[in-house]
Amino acid sequence: MINETDFILRLKNPTHKDAAFRELLELYKERLYWHIRKIVISHDDADDVLQNTFIKVYRSIDKFKGDSKLYSWLYRIATNESITLINRNAKRKQISNEEYQNLAINNLKADVYFEGDAIQLKLQKAIATLPQKQQLVFNMKYFDDLKYKEMAEILETSEGALKASYHIAVKKIESILTSY
Repeated sequence: MINETDFILRLKNPTHKDAAFRELLELYKERLYWHIRKIVISHDDADDVLQNTFIKVYRSIDKFKGDSKLYSWLYRIATNESITLINRNAKRKQISNEEYQNLAINNLKADVYFEGDAIQLKLQKAIATLPQKQQLVFNMKYFDDLKYKEMAEILETSEGALKASYHIAVKKIESILTSY
């Protein structure tokens, strides 16, 4: 395991920044890709958001204060970039974020990168019916298996609020899936 303090120093040091950044990419690109993909649904959008996330990280690593773990900071940037993409695309199409999410889910069947079956598609449709915050909390807990403490750092909210959101999200999803 890497020493995070030393790693951050290397990322901030102009002499070692590029090599350290390549290491950062290797460490987190796959994990962040799947986190983003669960939010934006589309593979192409996830690739774009991942690229934007790492560009933003590269440009602003000097502003990282170390108040949270590095990956919490990365997840927060990836989450915000994902939400920005959804908002921008929905606005461009002049539809609500929920309608945009439903379009993305409906296009999932045609996505060559989607490897899920009918059950996975139903789960994605159920998740898409949740408010955005509950979607994030559900995905981070259920798929990424993050601890509430980690999610609280990423989403900048209390653990109690996250537990309540997750519980409500699970109940809604169970209700939707049992009504199919």
